[in-house]
Amino acid sequence: MSSTKTAESALWKLINTSCITLDKIQDLNDFKSSDVNFRIALWNPQTNGMRYLKTLIYNLCAELSPQNRDRLSKIKNRNVGEPISVNYDGQAVCMDYLQGVYEIEFIADHLHLDDMNIIEIGAGYGRTCHSILSNHLVKSYTIVDLPNCLELSHRYLMEVLSDENLSKVNFIKATDLPEMEMRHFDLCINIDSFAEMEPQIVQNYLDYIACHCNYLYVKNPVGKYKDPSLNIMPKENEVSIALNMGVLRDVLDIHNSSEVINHSIKFLAAYKPDDQWILVADSWARPWSYYWQAIYRRSENHD
Repeated sequence: MSSTKTAESALWKLINTSCITLDKIQDLNDFKSSDVNFRIALWNPQTNGMRYLKTLIYNLCAELSPQNRDRLSKIKNRNVGEPISVNYDGQAVCMDYLQGVYEIEFIADHLHLDDMNIIEIGAGYGRTCHSILSNHLVKSYTIVDLPNCLELSHRYLMEVLSDENLSKVNFIKATDLPEMEMRHFDLCINIDSFAEMEPQIVQNYLDYIACHCNYLYVKNPVGKYKDPSLNIMPKENEVSIALNMGVLRDVLDIHNSSEVINHSIKFLAAYKPDDQWILVADSWARPWSYYWQAIYRRSENHD
């Protein structure tokens, strides 16, 4: 497996030279409310409506189960980076960590996360790692990412994790993944990054997962969208590049549940690592209308 097979995509070359530049990730004080986080975890509410974002966060908080409220409370230092939050039941809550606990809920319903060796491909600033390590006694957590995001997640996790949990985290450049051919992981996680890679790079990662992991949790869009009702003026070159990323490039009406469900069938086929892997569970991934999530496991007779 050569290093070029996991090189950054054209889209991420653009992002790393415009939004997630090294000078913008040196200071963690407000990165969650800046272009940095708007590119990797949260859409810019200035173009989508701060009031609507906070209303959505508030309503998601109201739907949290007691178990998820407990999960959320265990994740300390969530306010590093000044996230856009609401105050609910005595806690400041942002969208990023709400998604984190909903993701853990789905995974934990089907897998025992304790004692696992986990690898995450494309971790953003590390909120999933932070959420899982705060709730489960995993053995190790390996993050594979592009250099600038890897620097951001390293800096962030150093701020928010205990020394004990930080010692479990390994940071690996995407181009160095081939050097880990001897490693084996219980679970691979991919959230919202396969859709931003060239199709062949996605396939290369799936090939790696098929050989080196027992389970895969994936959460990504079921396709692309062009919504003229959004009051934004996107950069045309970025839109053009983004529409050509990933293995699911059909344009759909993301606010039509029937279309989303129909495209979820393609999602489930596209992210199955190989024919000998088995789908364990899948569902819509709240709150975004066109996101889906699934868990696959390696077949017992897999070579």
